[in-house]
Amino acid sequence: MPEAIPSVARKTAFALTASLALLTTACTGQSNSGATDDASKDTTINFWHAWSAPNEVKAVRSLVDGFEKAHPNIHVNIVGNMTDDKINQALRSGGDKAPDVISSFTTNNVGKFCSSGALVDLNPFFKKSGIDPARTFPKPMNEYTQFDGNRCTVPLLGDAYGLYYNKTAFKKAGIADPPKTWSEFEADAKKLTITEGDGYKQLGFMPDYHGWESTTEHYFAQFSPTYFDKDGKSDVAKDPAFQKGFELQKRLVDELGGFRKLEKFRATLGDEWGPKHPFHTGQVAMQLDGEWRLGMAEQAKPNFEIGVAPLPVPDDQVSQYGKGYITGTIAGIAATSHKQNAAWEFVKYITTNTDAVVGFADDIHNVPSTLAALKSPKLTYDPRFKTFLDIAANPNSATSPASINGGQYLVTIQQFGYDYESGKVTDLKAGLQKTAAQIDTDIAQAK
Repeated sequence: MPEAIPSVARKTAFALTASLALLTTACTGQSNSGATDDASKDTTINFWHAWSAPNEVKAVRSLVDGFEKAHPNIHVNIVGNMTDDKINQALRSGGDKAPDVISSFTTNNVGKFCSSGALVDLNPFFKKSGIDPARTFPKPMNEYTQFDGNRCTVPLLGDAYGLYYNKTAFKKAGIADPPKTWSEFEADAKKLTITEGDGYKQLGFMPDYHGWESTTEHYFAQFSPTYFDKDGKSDVAKDPAFQKGFELQKRLVDELGGFRKLEKFRATLGDEWGPKHPFHTGQVAMQLDGEWRLGMAEQAKPNFEIGVAPLPVPDDQVSQYGKGYITGTIAGIAATSHKQNAAWEFVKYITTNTDAVVGFADDIHNVPSTLAALKSPKLTYDPRFKTFLDIAANPNSATSPASINGGQYLVTIQQFGYDYESGKVTDLKAGLQKTAAQIDTDIAQAK
């Protein structure tokens, strides 16, 4: 598998909220599919995207070339390396140079994009084209691209989270297979941990929420939580999945040496995106991570064999083993665009044309975002990568739902996680009630 290095430290809710402030609720001229431009005439549309690595830029160019070959009258002006901040500013201002079509890594902002009217509702376009999103996209991707009945975005490749494990370390520890349940995972994590002085020679797993990709939403997906009730109120204090998730993580922290000892060790380890990532170096034997980690780990040339499996599930949900957390890149059409029909032809091609999605997924090394592409024989990948394809296609896989104030509720939950794992908060139930109240307050203020 070639390298799969993402352009940004993506999909972590805590890091993505800085751009939310720029997504105001000012009206941007949302259209109810009242697009009037003639997509059969010669025209040029602007496509703004966030990819920046040379191989990614080349892949986008190839994707656009395929579209222009199929639609010779529609020309696409590509503008790359665009942050959400820049995209949001352009969506508000409009103009000839503003984007007609945008692509963003920030799924947490879908609620803002939809509720603000910055992007048009794509439901009428799908209906006009005879495409059923529920039959086209994996369930979690279909969910995170809409808010309150407004489908203002569409999936454009995805990310799936699973478990990487050091097969060599497993063999030395006498562990035959990757864990399927959390109790098996706990036992393996302890068995794989080798202490050295007041630190570790090898840590079975770094459970801390400050660890690499071990965020609350990535853990909790395995418990199938409900973040909001039917009235839009936070369910964090009522759904037992959250209590079970927090209890599991805190137990891991305590069993593997305690928060202070783990944090002291973590401070000595390499960063998430460099070759000295602790999984690459063998300092951590198991790693919760996305599909891109496989290429990065192999590129680091580790002295052990890398195994890939789904994350474990609660012991009473073993029948759902194989599910995971799903997120991904999104695309949408600007409400300020005067070329929405032409823009839709482009969006439809890059997100629903099976060969186009497969080719882009192969080039970017992400998970395809349609059910047909996930099964395509044209996909080329390391056999271990199939684990992530299966996770993406699994109907029990989960995502974090869109909210009117973006990913703020995830930040609030994660912050509580920091307080609970460190011992700053000891009453879990009371802490969850306070967290739920804060989430409800923040959402109410955003309306």
